[in-house]
Amino acid sequence: MSIDAIFDAHHWAAVPFHFWSVAFFICGSIVGSFLNVCIYRMPRNESVVAPPSHCPNCNYAIPFYLNIPLATWIWLKGKCRNCGASISPRYFVVELLTGLAFLACWLGFGQKSAPLALVYCLVLSGFIVATFIDFEHFIIPDEITLGGIAAGFICSLLWPAVHRVQTAAMSIEQCFLGVLTGAGLVYGILRLGKLLYGRQKFQLAPESRVYFTETSVKLPDRDIPYEEIFYRRSDTIVLEASTVELADRCYRNVPVRLSPHLLRIAGETFEPESVPYLEVVTDQIVVPREAMGLGDVKFMAAIGAFLGWQGVIFSLMISAVLGATVGISLILLRKSEWSSRLPYGPYIALAATIWIFAGQQISTWWFLR
Repeated sequence: MSIDAIFDAHHWAAVPFHFWSVAFFICGSIVGSFLNVCIYRMPRNESVVAPPSHCPNCNYAIPFYLNIPLATWIWLKGKCRNCGASISPRYFVVELLTGLAFLACWLGFGQKSAPLALVYCLVLSGFIVATFIDFEHFIIPDEITLGGIAAGFICSLLWPAVHRVQTAAMSIEQCFLGVLTGAGLVYGILRLGKLLYGRQKFQLAPESRVYFTETSVKLPDRDIPYEEIFYRRSDTIVLEASTVELADRCYRNVPVRLSPHLLRIAGETFEPESVPYLEVVTDQIVVPREAMGLGDVKFMAAIGAFLGWQGVIFSLMISAVLGATVGISLILLRKSEWSSRLPYGPYIALAATIWIFAGQQISTWWFLR
């Protein structure tokens, strides 16, 4: 059976509309269970396929009858059946949120086009994974961003209605323009922010340990990939260390400066590639600061692949409004320090979701008011 036959509107209409509403919610909650696996494993560079679902505390392999979305978490009262360890409410929230997202896609687009509803289910699934990972780890994995760009081109080729056009050629063109616009605009903002703001100071608890790995700076509460820090040869991490430990020596009460091509500890200099291990104890570190990270650049490119250049511009503007609203609210609540702990990716995802369901109406209202 061909794809056109599978998604023939007459076939879908032969079943009551709200049968599909229930089916989409159930399917969404099942997909949400898989998204939980992605949220936990992707930042840890673990396979999302193997091993099967298990308790992270005792490694108990969860049987299928204890892996029913939504119901199992409630039945077991958020605890592992084997060891009794608490299971994060996030698992239930993600399953419920994904089920509701799938339902919303069907209710919003099902009567118009079943394939379009399924494409937006895919998009919102990516948003959910990106949002929860970004909140916890301050990164958006390439599997979501670069994979999203590839998926955007495939969906644009198969279903031109994604870009509200009639032919595959026109759809691919809109997809390509969306990717270029998304990546170009956000990268421009990133570079401008680099010039305007330059540095970010992190105040740490006394005697905090900071590790410099091959790929990132590991602070007590977050990892900062080097690709989010170093763009120019002059970009430098600066700190005063009470203790510095290398593989073969130790220093006390010395300044440390690390750039992409030079590590300076007190009066000694090293090539960063030649230092396999670096650990410091400090209470403050200053790093080059970005308005956004490269993950946000790729994330917006992926959004452009599905939503086109109009969706990119809308998402960028609305995400700025959302970010400013949250920032002002935190200041009024005297919680301004929280704003530095909130990544920008979730704002972009929420703004793009608004575009999917109401962007055209909002744009029309704005320009005709």
